[in-house]
Amino acid sequence: MIKQKLRCSLFGFLLFSLISLGLPLAMEAQNTDTYNLTAAMQDVSEDNIFHDDEYFNWGSTIIKSDDGKYHLFYDQMPRKHGFCSWLTDGIVSRAVSDSPTGPWKKVQEVLKARGGSFWDQYTVHCSKAYKFDGKYYLYYMSTNSGNMNLTQEQLEEIRHTGWKPGNLRNMLRLNQRIGVAVSDNIEGPWKRFDRPVFEPQLPIANQSNNVTVTKRPDGGYLMIIRGDQPDQPFDKIIRMQAVLLADNPIGPWKMQPKPVVINYNSEDPEVWYDTERKRYYNLYHAFGYMGMITSTDGLNWQRAKYYKVADKAYKTTDGNVVPVQRYERMGIYMENGKPLVMTGGILTIKDGVVDTYSLCIPLKQD
Repeated sequence: MIKQKLRCSLFGFLLFSLISLGLPLAMEAQNTDTYNLTAAMQDVSEDNIFHDDEYFNWGSTIIKSDDGKYHLFYDQMPRKHGFCSWLTDGIVSRAVSDSPTGPWKKVQEVLKARGGSFWDQYTVHCSKAYKFDGKYYLYYMSTNSGNMNLTQEQLEEIRHTGWKPGNLRNMLRLNQRIGVAVSDNIEGPWKRFDRPVFEPQLPIANQSNNVTVTKRPDGGYLMIIRGDQPDQPFDKIIRMQAVLLADNPIGPWKMQPKPVVINYNSEDPEVWYDTERKRYYNLYHAFGYMGMITSTDGLNWQRAKYYKVADKAYKTTDGNVVPVQRYERMGIYMENGKPLVMTGGILTIKDGVVDTYSLCIPLKQD
């Protein structure tokens, strides 16, 4: 009994000493998950909505150039081919603004499919743009038809037909891969590579899509991608996320064995490192709502304290709540180490007509 009291007294003394000296405790490290993205989201004005009459605008990322201008790299699909042509006809464009929330003006079509026998034969989509150590990196998804030459009739079928096991759309879906283009200038030219940055491997299967990258505090890089969960029936898709690490933005990228998200559908991850809280956050959409998870090491993930970020709706500055059919492809623009803008792709259907636009939501600074 006396020894037990001595041990308790010693523990109490050490605990008091650590607190007095201001040293971090393991318990305190777990309590750094304090970011409330929902509370930070502000109302949206017309300037924050970016629309195109000829293209479906979709997800986007923001880079600030040395002259103080803001550049929006965003995905587009020709309206004449329908929204589902993201798998066949996607392009990446660039717009410019004096503000990170818009209004935006399109200035350039940046990247298109290369055709021929390239791995990125069809579409350039699900892009993310970054500036790392003075260079610009544009990560993107593309696909190809292998040894099969698709006719215009087959392309039209893919553009307007939903996924089914064994159909042509499924063939292009399974050939999705992630690539990167690099430039010394934000206006290009962009150098592309003969191969994607990696091939799908466990813990994901079949294909890779939805790429996001952040710089690690140790100077390396962390990538999260979305693929299929393995060992599923051929007619069932469960989307899951995995993490890769590299010493530089081009790679080689090494797949990590532990999944980020498993056993329920989620996609469109957006990862960033919070230097103040010393933890990673990963924002994604889960087919009905937007969720956020967190990690202190980038390898072991759990739901954030403020997990559910938003339903499929946003608020406007005139007091309205706008319900939407799809609210996806989120991005977080950081300035001075803090989240300043959340971007997203919005799809609405009114009287049977599909419309989309890129959305830039201002974020309050904590």
